[in-house]
Amino acid sequence: MIARLQTLLTLGIVLGHLAWLLGVWPHSPAWALGGLAAGWLLFGLVMGLQFLLMHHANRSDPAPRARAAQVWRAWWRELGVVLVVFCWRQPFRSRSMPDWLPSAPNGRRGVVLVHGFVCNRGLWLPWLQQLRAAGHACVAVNLEPVFGSIDDYPPLVEDAVRRVTEATGMAPLLIGHSMGGLAIRAWLRAYQSDARMHHAITLGTPHGGTWLGRFSQMTNGRQMRLGGEWVRQLQAAEPSGRAARFTCWYSNCDNIVFPASTATLAGASNRLLEGVAHVDMALHPGVMRECLDALGRDGF
Repeated sequence: MIARLQTLLTLGIVLGHLAWLLGVWPHSPAWALGGLAAGWLLFGLVMGLQFLLMHHANRSDPAPRARAAQVWRAWWRELGVVLVVFCWRQPFRSRSMPDWLPSAPNGRRGVVLVHGFVCNRGLWLPWLQQLRAAGHACVAVNLEPVFGSIDDYPPLVEDAVRRVTEATGMAPLLIGHSMGGLAIRAWLRAYQSDARMHHAITLGTPHGGTWLGRFSQMTNGRQMRLGGEWVRQLQAAEPSGRAARFTCWYSNCDNIVFPASTATLAGASNRLLEGVAHVDMALHPGVMRECLDALGRDGF
């Protein structure tokens, strides 16, 4: 569903730009180019507002507050990353690299990849490429219904875990970006499957909810409200010690999940990544390298 929605959105943007140019250029090339520039300026301003709100909300957070230069660079880089992910990989390339399961166990641990809100498996294309090249079984789920409850997602995670486990003979590593980390925790709650998970890594996951959640009217968006009932119930249902099975990456420039420390879990290995925005975190070379290196040596 997300691929279809984002395909329509991207085509609408492209055709809208083309129609504007064809309609206005003959009368005034300056107005034609100015209109396009205004559209891109609006995009940048909307993204910039997220970063301003984030920087303000982080003023009293325990995480080191980002410097203005870090915020500026994170905003600039996120503009490009968002366009690549939401206007190319997810709408048009999400099936370009299928899941990969070896025909027989090869002694290498597999990975389950779980995307976040308004995303699909296309987010993980660079991961899938590197995992397959290294011989690690990998399955990237599509969370459906897109705007349903996070409690609807555990069966999808369960199916992916089962497939990877059967192919490798080992409990997989689970990696979740944003809401995907909550889907992993919801899976653990629903199936009590701690022994079937080697470890979990979350990237910018709103474990404590996020300030921006107050604006969402979608079921899963409301569940991610800062300090909301759903995240509190999830925490209350978890046994002591489960958080030690998690590594949580978080950033002081995360423009979606803030204040920054809401992306941490008490008792987990919480790792601060300074100056990196929300979507960019899922594709950050340093994060990918450390996760894949740890997988290769089977340690965290």
